[in-house]
Amino acid sequence: MRREACVMQGGSRKPACRLGVDPCRGCGGFRGYPVLWLLLVLLMWRPAMAELTIEISSGQQGAQPIAIVPFAQDPAAGLDVAAVVAEDLARSGEFAPLPRGDLLARPSEAAAVNFRDWRALGVNNLVIGRVRREGDRFLVQFQLLDVFRGNQIAGYSLPARAGQLRQAAHYVADRVYEALTGVRGVFQTRIAYVTVSGAGAQRDYELQVADADGHAPQTIVRSREPLMSPAWSPDGRRIAYVSFENRRAAVYVQTLATGARQRVAAFPGINGAPAWSPDGRRLALALSRDGNPEIYVLHLADGRLDRITRNPAIDTEPVWNPDGRSLLFTSDRGGGPQIYEIPVAGGRAQRVSFEGGYNASPDISPDGRRVAMVHRTRDGAYRIAVLDRERGILRVVSDGRLDESPSFAPNGRMLLYATEAGGRGVLAAAAVDGRVAQRLRFQSGDVREPAWSPFAAQ
Repeated sequence: MRREACVMQGGSRKPACRLGVDPCRGCGGFRGYPVLWLLLVLLMWRPAMAELTIEISSGQQGAQPIAIVPFAQDPAAGLDVAAVVAEDLARSGEFAPLPRGDLLARPSEAAAVNFRDWRALGVNNLVIGRVRREGDRFLVQFQLLDVFRGNQIAGYSLPARAGQLRQAAHYVADRVYEALTGVRGVFQTRIAYVTVSGAGAQRDYELQVADADGHAPQTIVRSREPLMSPAWSPDGRRIAYVSFENRRAAVYVQTLATGARQRVAAFPGINGAPAWSPDGRRLALALSRDGNPEIYVLHLADGRLDRITRNPAIDTEPVWNPDGRSLLFTSDRGGGPQIYEIPVAGGRAQRVSFEGGYNASPDISPDGRRVAMVHRTRDGAYRIAVLDRERGILRVVSDGRLDESPSFAPNGRMLLYATEAGGRGVLAAAAVDGRVAQRLRFQSGDVREPAWSPFAAQ
């Protein structure tokens, strides 16, 4: 959609409901949405700074204690590699790095480790390492040690230039995370999001991509008109998004490495909510080219369209199941916005969400077992919830009043979403079990429409 709307009424502009909020003064609820599509402008956004900072906003109950010892580094390295590793592991919610002030010693090789002392601190594992200068590069070496068994679990060496040391630190964190959990880490992945600066006619929208920890942001496209709904291709090399340039909604696909882009959908009416198929050859879209918002599948090779839904209700926000055989989408065909599933090859839509009167904006975990959604709670708040499809259990994992746009991490362990804090828009992340939450914010301004990248192609 994707997330906030405004409506012209009586010559004035009022904030309107998010898709499906009903009733909503001035917009007529869910059924007013298609008429208002071209007026989406995200009015509440303010200027955004260049880099995100992360704040852990809830505890780490059950997190594994671990010690990350400062690496022995050549001063020319500059970046504190071990600190980045510790921050990454803490953000996962599954590890609790020991504060540096509590470290008993600072060994940089296994031969110097007194395991008995570290056992007394109650930490399960220890990470030590070095950063050596070798010509115009650095060699990052680390070891992951089992404190109670007194042996090495993993150890790697990798070369990196000075500008690549943060990525090297993320690599170390990924290796540690995977060795201890059996699940691939996501610290080398990226996130996409939309920011807005300026006001009125001078408002600038930017689609940006940054590292998963908010560092190294890059502007992919800038526009004076709204940019919305970024979606990563399965190989992480392209992004589809909605742009309102030329005062009309259109869907574009842009290649990150070259900046080349292609307009792939510019039909009359709604062109929105792009979602990549698992094979990267198709986009599911919400289009109103035939008068009513329906779900279509666009074949990128030849532009062929397959219409998937045929219903007088509003059908929107498609997302693919990992097997590529069916789509989940939001529809009000049952009287209020709920999540439905329909085969791509054709067939009858089946309702997926049942708890509560409002469930929208689905995203599916990479293994297909969980569905994240925006869920209206009994107190009227809009929060992120996760449905366990096998057990039929819905768990609310966020605590805001207006949380939206959930996006799974590629390992399925975390969710990225948009929320509000201190009167402005920020991004937030939460574990799928609700155990840990964090906020990612600019020093000032707003940020919205997050999308977590897939793993990089290998």
